[in-house]
Amino acid sequence: KSANPQWREQFDFHYFSDRKDMLDIEVWRKDNKKHEELLGTCHVDITALPMKQTNCLELPLEKHPGSLLMLIAVAPCTGVSISDLCVCPLGDPSERQQISQRYCIRNSFRDIKDIGFLQVKVLKAVDLMAADFSGKSDPFCVLELGNDMLQTHTVYKNLNPEWNKVFTFPIKDIHDVLEVTVFDEDGDKPPDFLGKVVIPLLSV
Repeated sequence: KSANPQWREQFDFHYFSDRKDMLDIEVWRKDNKKHEELLGTCHVDITALPMKQTNCLELPLEKHPGSLLMLIAVAPCTGVSISDLCVCPLGDPSERQQISQRYCIRNSFRDIKDIGFLQVKVLKAVDLMAADFSGKSDPFCVLELGNDMLQTHTVYKNLNPEWNKVFTFPIKDIHDVLEVTVFDEDGDKPPDFLGKVVIPLLSV
């Protein structure tokens, strides 16, 4: 019920050099749970923004009235990675020794914000639901920790996909939960939900 909403939400996106350079933003209006209307879109060229500083942008919505006020900061990505199982980070014993030293009790207060990191190996799924008429699915897996999100590739026409990927997240809040969701890729349509697991960090 507002024409001037204030969200004050922060989101972290992991920008890798092999990804596209445009940040696409859409504003939607909800009448109820079933009806939604697009109020406008805007785009930000990430490569045009100065590094290591907060950029205040007022972005007019394309073909619609109104604008968005955003703060966008582009900074070097630390502590986040996606790799194959065969080149898993922390696989080297000497590297594990360095990590153990870094997070030992003696160094607990050296950097209060550096809580640690979480490494997740996504191996496979078994007996997924068939979402296509062919009796198969095109599954991919999305991992979310706080406002961080990473995802696997899609394995097509398979109910028992194997991803064999390793994801590393920096931990910002020890009370966060890891959400692992499996979706079925559906072309240009929104993906279909196939299942979800929620794991509190404190249970690990």
